[in-house]
Amino acid sequence: MRIDLHTHSTASDGTDTPAQLVRNAAAAGLDVVALTDHDTTRGHAEAVAALADIDRDLTLVTGAELSCRHDGVGLHMLAYLFDPDEPELARERELVRDDRVPRAKTMVGKLRELGVPVTWEQVARIAGDGSVGRPHIAEALVELGVVPTVSDAFTPDWLADGGRAYAGKHELDPFDAIRLVKAAGGVTVFAHPAAVKRGQVVPEGAIAELAAAGLDGIEADHMDHAPDTRTRLHGLAADLGLLATGSSDYHGSRKTCVLGEFTTDPEIYGEITRRATGAFPVPGAGGRPSA
Repeated sequence: MRIDLHTHSTASDGTDTPAQLVRNAAAAGLDVVALTDHDTTRGHAEAVAALADIDRDLTLVTGAELSCRHDGVGLHMLAYLFDPDEPELARERELVRDDRVPRAKTMVGKLRELGVPVTWEQVARIAGDGSVGRPHIAEALVELGVVPTVSDAFTPDWLADGGRAYAGKHELDPFDAIRLVKAAGGVTVFAHPAAVKRGQVVPEGAIAELAAAGLDGIEADHMDHAPDTRTRLHGLAADLGLLATGSSDYHGSRKTCVLGEFTTDPEIYGEITRRATGAFPVPGAGGRPSA
């Protein structure tokens, strides 16, 4: 089985619609794909509907990537198979989403003060119906020739945490995120916890504290982790009794990663589905649940 538990669609900052993402996952030979857009579940219904057109046994895992901050350091929490209608978690996701537009406008203003001729209209066009975020602003910088790639915009010169054009937004405390997701019947995995190229990361002691608070796993195999880092994270997961997952963090054409670039062991995936009570994996037409 090939299992990719971290992807994005146009519901947040990917370039594939949810339906296109499902079709591309099937074409890439995946058996399981998780749709984990930033702070939203808006793409789930379209992705589920698209399963009917897939001619292979592709299973969809519904989820989201929650924006969190701990001791001033930003981090992302993958949440799987939670009840999207649980009111407290839904309210927190809405608060994060509502803060995205004013935050993006603030960053546009900072860029203009730095002499970059970016406009809010340009960023809004790029974001379309998605939840606007830094990747959309980064793409605007690419369009303007300020940086060569989206990744190059995430530096202290531009959009990285604490960068010249950075602005904060409402973010969850990760301990609250774990509590809320568990209350909604879901499973939590700390996304790309050692992605130092993105900026400051939380120390391993904080990961131990999150594990003690009920964190289920860490995303060890990820494109932003060097081989030795991936090995170290697998060891840390074993020491803390955490699940170690692998994922592509696919964003369509916005990033260079491809679907299935890193995958999750079927036994780990099976444990995730066993722990979840808020929702269940959705098998494709003629398919069967993969757990």
